[in-house]
This record gives sequence, structure tokens and C-alpha cells, in this order.
Amino acid sequence: MSTETLPHTTRPYAGHPDAGPCPDAPPRRAAAFGGEASAGFWRAPFAAGTFREIGHVLVSLPVAIAGFVFAVTGFALGAGLLVTVLGLPVLAVLLAGARGLGAAERGRARRALGLAVEGPAALDLPRGRGRWAWTRARLADTAGWKALLFQAVMFPWRVVSFVLTVTVFATGWALALFPTYSWVFHRYVGWPGYRVYDFTSGGERHQYHITSPAQIAAVALIGAVVVLLTPKLVRGLTNVDRSAVRSLLGRGAGG
Repeated sequence: MSTETLPHTTRPYAGHPDAGPCPDAPPRRAAAFGGEASAGFWRAPFAAGTFREIGHVLVSLPVAIAGFVFAVTGFALGAGLLVTVLGLPVLAVLLAGARGLGAAERGRARRALGLAVEGPAALDLPRGRGRWAWTRARLADTAGWKALLFQAVMFPWRVVSFVLTVTVFATGWALALFPTYSWVFHRYVGWPGYRVYDFTSGGERHQYHITSPAQIAAVALIGAVVVLLTPKLVRGLTNVDRSAVRSLLGRGAGG
């Protein structure tokens, strides 16, 4: 009777910045995450997937601020110290941290956007050859540099995404629900209706209020259209995030 010994391979623990995806992890169904695409045009404003995408956009702003500060501050510090022996280790640590942030971004994209992206291959770090060998390996890590670039280029985009999403979402629902609170302006503000404008020009006063049922219905209709189009806007904005995660943080980012 003979026994066969299977070869043992080691891989970084799950969640490690140099770890690839777990081969035993079950694939996620994209339909479970879809907002506008899976729910259909009429149900998309109320779909859970749409609100996951909106939540992703909202959370991405503080995340992007932290990542941008980390990338810019670390790079400036490392570049400034290149005249000494400390610059290269600082940049190496920066790239290691960028890999970790990239892994966190892939996790956020998987949970909120339903995007399962295979991480770059684990970096082959020399063992027992000293800190400078580790530093050289980190500095030659293409995936680390691309992850650092991700933090820099996504900051302005996520500011724009945040502003557009909040503005359009709030405006759409405020207009769509206008009939439910239009009476407030007449009863408590002293206006005949919602005041669109009020100014004086050439000694003549110009003002316009939304007062009639037809006007109120028109405002609500415009709001309903904006509400229906909001998921498409959010999907377009998050598609840029998807593309950036694939190209800068995915398996191909290992160069």
C-alpha cells in the first residue's frame, strides 16, 4: 500500500494586498446587483441595486479623499527624500499600501456594483535577502504603481460623481413629491404658491408663483421624468468606476 503526497502550495491569506481571488469562492450573479439594467426602466428608481450604486457613489467621496491624500502625500514625501537613502523605502511602503487600497476597492466594487475582478498576481518578494531586495521588488511592482495611479485619477471623478448624483437625486424627488407639500408656501410662508422668481426691474416688479393644479402637476411630471432617468445617470457614472477598477486594479494591472 502506497500513499501519494500532494504538493503543498502557499498563497497569501484572503484580503492580503498581494493575494489573488480565492479559487473556491462561488461566483456572484450580476443580476442580484443590477440596478437600472436588471430592474427595468420603470422599477429602476426603487430597485435595491440602484440604491447600492448610489450608496457606492456617496461612500466613494470620503474614500477618494483619503486615498488621494495618501497617494499625493506619500509620493511627495518619497520623492523629496530621494536625495537621501530614505526616499526609496518610503516609496516602496507607499506602493505596498496602494496595493492594499486596491484590494479594498475591488471588494467595494464587488459588494456594491456586482463587479468581480480578479486581483493582480501576488508579488514575488525575496525572502532572507535583506530590506533593499524587498524595496527593489516593491519599486518594480507595476500593479502597485497602477493602484497608486487609481487613487490619484479617481479623486476628481468621484467628486463630480458625488455632486451630480446628490443634485439629480434630490431635485428629482423634490419635484416629483411637490404636490404633497405645495400647500406649505400658501399657509405658512405667505406666498400664493411656490415662488420661482421675484425681482424688480425698471421700477416694475416681476414675480412668478406655482399656484394652479395644472402647474403643480407639471412640476410633479418633470420630477417623475428626472426620477426615472436618475438610475441611468448613476449607472453611467459607476460604469467609469467599473472600467477603472478593471484596468488599473485587475489581473491585467500586474503588467
